[in-house]
Amino acid sequence: MLINQATLEGQFVLLEPLTEQHIKPLEKAVADGDSPKLWFASVPTAEQMPAYVQRAIADMAQGNIAYAVRSKASGEVVGTTRYYNVDEANRRAMIGFTWYANAAKRTPINTESKLLLLTTLFEQAQAIAVEFRTHYFNQASRAAIERLGAKQDGILRNHQIMPDGSYRDTVVYSIIASEWPAVKSNLLSKLS
Repeated sequence: MLINQATLEGQFVLLEPLTEQHIKPLEKAVADGDSPKLWFASVPTAEQMPAYVQRAIADMAQGNIAYAVRSKASGEVVGTTRYYNVDEANRRAMIGFTWYANAAKRTPINTESKLLLLTTLFEQAQAIAVEFRTHYFNQASRAAIERLGAKQDGILRNHQIMPDGSYRDTVVYSIIASEWPAVKSNLLSKLS
């Protein structure tokens, strides 16, 4: 399962493979809202953005692909998302590290970003499954993942230690290849 590192374009968004040139626009995007202050989310602050982007770029050597999300309406970078834990042998990947500026929330941007990522995985890379993970207390993320059509697989209890020392229970969701046609129809209907 090879995922090509290319820009993905939709009607509302461009997903551009992350480069250091995206650091300043992402610093501006993360300043629009208070996402870095959410204790249960792993959103970088503007000060952490250079290291965050450089780490994502380094991970791209292992087949993971991070994207800057650009709104086609404004031309602004409004957030980021990525494929990670790409497992070529088992034709699986995870989608996550997704966050947006407030200006992008409650717009078609996330729906179309996920449509582009999922289409690439299932139709080009022939994935058999995609996984999403989020903190148990991140209700907004859980609702967004469920709106995509992903099904909850379970909860990994005490899965990670958070920066504040608390334990993260991780909710695991997935979409499998046989579900993709219905999920795709659902996403397309949301965008029309």
